[in-house]
Amino acid sequence: MTGMKKIMTMVGVFAALISSAQTDSTENKSDTIKVGNFIIVKKDKNKSETGVTIDENISKNKNNSFTVFTRPKRKGNVSTNWWIFDIGFANMRDQTDYTAAQSGSYFKTFRSADGAVNANSYRLNAGKSSNVNIWFFMQKLNISKHVLNLKYGLGLEMYNFRYDTKLSYRKDPEPFVMNDSISFSKNKLFVEYLTVPLMINVNPTPNKSKGFSFSAGVSAGYFIAGRNKQISSERGKQKVKGNFDFEPFRIAAIGELGIGPVRLYGTFSLNKLQKDVTRVEQYPFAVGVRFSNW
Repeated sequence: MTGMKKIMTMVGVFAALISSAQTDSTENKSDTIKVGNFIIVKKDKNKSETGVTIDENISKNKNNSFTVFTRPKRKGNVSTNWWIFDIGFANMRDQTDYTAAQSGSYFKTFRSADGAVNANSYRLNAGKSSNVNIWFFMQKLNISKHVLNLKYGLGLEMYNFRYDTKLSYRKDPEPFVMNDSISFSKNKLFVEYLTVPLMINVNPTPNKSKGFSFSAGVSAGYFIAGRNKQISSERGKQKVKGNFDFEPFRIAAIGELGIGPVRLYGTFSLNKLQKDVTRVEQYPFAVGVRFSNW
């Protein structure tokens, strides 16, 4: 009797194991075979030697077994990159006729000032003149096979021009510039624009996240802030805010170059920094590094 109980117990355990294996491991139906989390569909056409259709994600190897691989994720036609940061060097191309400009009212000379404003008055410290940009977002719109794209965005462009001179921007009551009577340990002109860039992007290797790419186009900026910050032993720290007769709009040629994980950018103003009334013709430009995902 004891032997019979042992036999019945073994039969019950064996039956439970068979039932569990059929339910959890492999499930055969008329049109599918389920193995774990994978399903192989049987069909009448395109059958393998085993009579099982080989799905496009399943390949058969020499040992008559199957290898499952992942299908590449399809790219969307629009991709967005948030909070892009630029840092670079800024400078100006100066085409001012200073003889003509000195006969106007924008350049002023006072008895206590250090002579009349001239080309040397605008001399920049190139190593300390910078361009910092913060782009709220940039989007890339697929035009053709993700190789040709349209890039656009919105952000702030900020220029810091460091002078090695006594040049001062004032507004009393109309804007003007002069050579001051004192020297400054720091003399900086800050200019800020709200800018919309628009570029054509070419990416020959769209399936590589860190391949080669380049972009070219134009940007339109609107002047939103300007100030002349100066530090001296005589006056301490002072800031003079104003538009200083700068053009309200800025149009620039822009470009971007991606080489692996490194992104470089460049921008060059197509119109002058100052209004025509000033008779000053200066065109800001900048080059630097862009911190962006693409």
